[in-house]
Amino acid sequence: MGISIVVTSGKGGVGKTTTTANVSSVLASLGKKVCMVDLDIGLRNLDAVLGLTNRIVYDIVDVAQNRVVLSQALVRDPRFENNLYLLAASQFADKYVLDQDSVKRIITYLKQRFDFVMIDCPAGIEYGFQNAVTVADGAIVVTNPELASVSDADRVVGILESMKMPITPHLIINRVRKNMINEGTSMRIDDIVNHLRIPLLGVVVDEDEVIAASNSGRTVISDKNSDAGHSYRNIAHRMLGENVSLDLFNDTKKTGFFSKLFGRGK
Repeated sequence: MGISIVVTSGKGGVGKTTTTANVSSVLASLGKKVCMVDLDIGLRNLDAVLGLTNRIVYDIVDVAQNRVVLSQALVRDPRFENNLYLLAASQFADKYVLDQDSVKRIITYLKQRFDFVMIDCPAGIEYGFQNAVTVADGAIVVTNPELASVSDADRVVGILESMKMPITPHLIINRVRKNMINEGTSMRIDDIVNHLRIPLLGVVVDEDEVIAASNSGRTVISDKNSDAGHSYRNIAHRMLGENVSLDLFNDTKKTGFFSKLFGRGK
């Protein structure tokens, strides 16, 4: 049985979808079977970031309403052999079309087939958020080093902690600019971590290559010269329980939390 991880935030536009795509791609490249689920009903961005839009015929609403079986709606990314799949969101349906029972049924089935089910969560803490987080075994909270983003993330962390998930929520700080931190014009990493009080999974720098990759339908992990790509690779290795230093601080904190849980029953 695999595990389900929701990628969430309190504020939109922090990079949840890019994080989901890149981390999932690294895990797939490392031999793990991964299914990404886009629960951002009505928007549907994950397929565009991955360059898979033209392959989508059915979506999660078709599955939930029994128009097709789940296997018909899964889209395979041919760049990762049989390791990476996507279940797309509906681009036209109303966000209230899915209920928690149907989402739970779909995620439970996927966990039987995949090592990781990565759920791209809608922004905010309303209906779509509740559907996403209640079926997840753990959460990755994505925030930017901005007061509004951290403040909203704090509210999400409080909700997640009250749910007592099997895996403790973890943090990714995205779009970090080292020059602004050094100049004192951006929040410091340590201050964000101390404020949110959840373990830090990784720090991703802000760079043009991430946008360029998304616009061309690929993930930045394929760019060996990209610092952001390097960060995503490290994050995935930490999720597998490997001891990888944090990029900006040359830290050596151990983050074996996922390996302990992912190894259940192995």
